[in-house]
Formats: sequence, C-alpha cells, structure tokens
Amino acid sequence: MSRWRIHAALIAGVTLLALIATGATQAAKVYRWTDRNGVVHYGDRPPANVRPEQIKRIPVRAEPGAIARLRVEGDGQQYLAYADNALAGPIEVMLHAGNSTLVFGDPPLPARATVPARGSTLVARIGSADPSRGGEFQLQLRSVPGDPSARPRDVEYGYPLQSANLHVAQGYGGGFSHNDAQNRHAVDLAAPIGTPVVAAREGVVMQVESDFDKASLNREQYGGRANFVRILHDDGTMGLYAHLKPEGVLVRVGQRVRRAQAIGLSGNTGFSGGPHLHFVVQVNRGMKLESIPFKMFGPQGILRLSEPRASARP
Repeated sequence: MSRWRIHAALIAGVTLLALIATGATQAAKVYRWTDRNGVVHYGDRPPANVRPEQIKRIPVRAEPGAIARLRVEGDGQQYLAYADNALAGPIEVMLHAGNSTLVFGDPPLPARATVPARGSTLVARIGSADPSRGGEFQLQLRSVPGDPSARPRDVEYGYPLQSANLHVAQGYGGGFSHNDAQNRHAVDLAAPIGTPVVAAREGVVMQVESDFDKASLNREQYGGRANFVRILHDDGTMGLYAHLKPEGVLVRVGQRVRRAQAIGLSGNTGFSGGPHLHFVVQVNRGMKLESIPFKMFGPQGILRLSEPRASARP
C-alpha cells in the first residue's frame, strides 16, 4: 500500500475544515495503528484488538457543527471525493490538494461544486499524477453557505425584534465590527437579554448555533463565535440573526418559518459590546459571503440606513 493511498484513507475518515460566518475549531479524534500484516489503518476510534501502545492518536483540527464533510471512496487506484452537506440549504464547496504536483484531479483542483440541502455531490475524481513516486498529500474542503447563483429580490423586511423600542447600536459600515464584506451592511439593534427575536422574512431555517457561551473561551481564538439562526429565503439570500442567548434558539434546522414568527431570544454571546441582535442579509458571491443592503420597517416606520462611508471600508 503506497503512502499516497494511506494518507487518502486518513482523509476519508475525517471531517475537514468548513467555513461559516461565525466559526471556530476544536480538536477531533483520529487514531493510527498497524495490523499484523504491516498495513497502516486510520479511524475515529481505537480498535479493540490492538494493544494501546501500538495506537497513536493524531491531533486534527475540525469545526464543531461543520457545514460540510469530505468523503473519499476508492479502489486503491482512483478515489472519488464527495462533499456531504449538513445544512438545510445549499452550499458551495472548493476542494484543494496540499501538494498538487502529486495529485491528478478531474476536474482539476481546486475544484468547485454546489451541494443541495442535506445532499451529496461528487466534487472530483482523484488519482496520483505519478503512481511510481508515491508520497503523501492532504485534501482540504472549504465550504460557504448559499448558492452562488442566487439573485436577490427587492424585499421589505420586517423588524426582527418583538419590541417597540429602537436603538441602533451600530449600522452599515460600523467601525467596531461592520467593516468586512460579510457584515458591512449589518445592523446591531440594542435589546435586553431575552427579548424575542422574530423572522424578518419568511424562509427555511438553514443553520443554528445554540450552545455557545463565551465565558470559558479565549477571545483571540473564538472572538467571532456567537449563537445564531440562519434563515434561507426563497431568492437564495440568507438572513443571519446573531448573538442570541445560550439555549436561546426557538426553531429547528429545516423548519419553515413565517414572517414575524418567534425564532429566538436576544443575548450577548460572542464578544459583543453589549446585549444586542446582529442582523444581516447575506448572499454567496462565489466562495465568499457578502452582505447586501436591505429595506426594513422599524417600530416608527422605515429604518433609514445609509451606505457606509468610504473611510469605513477596510
């Protein structure tokens, strides 16, 4: 068994890095051992019939609640790399090879594919560019929520809080955290912890994070994390409702919600400047999330949100 094939077997059993707007990583468990015939094996749990001193644990970085899983199947000569989508909405994926000179891909790597909700898609056929050389390489699957072919419609959004009060803590292009593409057209609405959060637009609950608490986490490593609900709209855009309180999600993945339906409770998770709801409408623009301007009715009428100034852009 060549080193190339061994390493491919390792990749086949590991959930690899997948990107979301508010992501972090944690260690996954992968074990390596050699059987009595000298063949190296990998798995996510140690075998029962091998002595502990013959088993080596390999640290692997994987994302909790990863939105995509790389699955590799093959016969030892050719491997099929599939992307399995864990979300209740489409995602786009890109497959990379760590050492492309040793890898033959059809289509050539990096290869992109769109994966339907909770579906699987063949991303590429993988083979060795020079079988006589052997060697090892790594595959990495990047993924982004949303269909890159989405075409946003002109829609009037409802107010996402069940409250008569309006306090915009940070608007478009805000210098604290609204200066990147994903959040440039976001709005932070100050609200006491536990204020009901409602859907600003009808859609399907695509993704949730509900058990994050910043108390025990390091800001430098996990500063972007927060509890959130992501709702997929009929035109392919996605509404993100973030900084919900711990266990403050009131909907489930795959559930269709109507406008003004309660979906969560506001909070202060993540490293925010105070209790608030972060609301943004995003679209996948080809392996990257971008926020888009939106029209919204607040408690006192139309919310006037101006475009960010040029100086506020990164």
